[in-house]
Amino acid sequence: MIFNEILLITSILLMSAIIFNKVGGKFGVPSLILFIFVGILAGSDGILKIPFENFSLAQNVGIVAISYILFMGGLSVNINEIKPVMKEGIILATLGVFVTGIVVGICSFYLLNLSFLECLLLGVIISSTDAAAVFGVLRSKSISLGNKLKPLLEFESGSNDPMAVFLTLGVIGLILNQLNPTGLIFDFFKQMILGIVFGYIIAKLTIDIINKIKLEYDSLYVVITLACVIFTYSFISIIGGNGFIGVYVCGLAMASKKFLNKKTLIKFHDAVAWLMQIVMFLLLGLLVNFKEGFVHTKDALIVALILTFVARPIAIFLCDIGFGRSTKEKLMISWVGLRGAAPIVLATFPLTAEIPHAIDIFNIVFFVVIISVLLQGTTIPYVAKLLGVDAPLEINHDSILEYGDKDPNNEMIKLTVGENSTAVGKQLYELKLPKGALISLIYKKGEYIIPTGSTVVETNDVLFVLMDKTKENLVREIICQENTND
Repeated sequence: MIFNEILLITSILLMSAIIFNKVGGKFGVPSLILFIFVGILAGSDGILKIPFENFSLAQNVGIVAISYILFMGGLSVNINEIKPVMKEGIILATLGVFVTGIVVGICSFYLLNLSFLECLLLGVIISSTDAAAVFGVLRSKSISLGNKLKPLLEFESGSNDPMAVFLTLGVIGLILNQLNPTGLIFDFFKQMILGIVFGYIIAKLTIDIINKIKLEYDSLYVVITLACVIFTYSFISIIGGNGFIGVYVCGLAMASKKFLNKKTLIKFHDAVAWLMQIVMFLLLGLLVNFKEGFVHTKDALIVALILTFVARPIAIFLCDIGFGRSTKEKLMISWVGLRGAAPIVLATFPLTAEIPHAIDIFNIVFFVVIISVLLQGTTIPYVAKLLGVDAPLEINHDSILEYGDKDPNNEMIKLTVGENSTAVGKQLYELKLPKGALISLIYKKGEYIIPTGSTVVETNDVLFVLMDKTKENLVREIICQENTND
């Protein structure tokens, strides 16, 4: 009965998180906050009073979740967009993380009641931007940034977690007198080289297996890629490399190659990444003792302000020397320094290592993440406009319509949804368009969006429909028919 109750509660929490995310999205609240909020409501301080204090379990689940999120981050990358900013991104993901952690640590030492190494540990834990948070905010809000800022920010967030993991474990080793600075530098290069090399090799082997094995059931290719992620992380970690950089490089390498069912596998791993985000954020919400942790909000606010307005800007302006970035672009890169679940997972490492004041560090990190996402995550579109670095998508209606002329049997038509149309308020899949008709683009509220089946049709939407010419009358009837039930 207990197992059945756990399954029931888990399913309710997952569904609640998704519903909260749908509602919160309309008000611009990042999904990370909503998922954690659901976890807090279910936790020991919330409505369901579920006791959960297993930091080791949370850490292990977090490692698996981050691995799948990083793999999807690499797999979904447009390699052609990444190439021009790769050198800049690598510097931000390594030196930028290092500088951020050091500056936060030094400043915190003079403001918090912790030792220097403990402050340094706090700094490196929150030194990296979070891939899930950055991907979620930039993509969900359909933000368009100029001069290749968006691919740079996504590449940085997807590749800088390994550096933060390395620094966190390194400082813990220094606190426990298990490492020396010289050994730390050697270990860094060893971990990075092994992670990059074997991540690429495993990607090549996985692609060869997918293309040559000729499985009877397409769904089994999904199992191969699922196993690939776990194998990549665990194998590279066992041989002394950085498993996180390994899975990200593996995803990047696979994104650059052709293989069977690639589009299907990308869609599947996108769903897996979302599931991992939800599970991880819910678990972390359950883990935190909100009432006890609340006493650290003052310290968390101090650290968050240092991180946002001192450490991150110093790191960005230092690392971007020589790349021709304007001051406004550097400020924008600095502002999209979202912290997320990765720092909270890293904050469990001192707890399992029994570092002094580890619970204080965990609580400070938790509230720093909350402040970061609420302050920065909700204001990114406005800051982009304020700095003048946003790049609104401009598409000429006529050029879209000409696309249909490339095939003599097809045509692209433009239909404006009237106020009394029966299509208003319906999701696209509910329109039941005839076979051979596809709504490929929608001009909605001043911007173009690529729709999905769940996109809701609203008054004054302009729908671009690619169709077989023989279906035009039927399509016009479905979309333009007026509602007579008033």
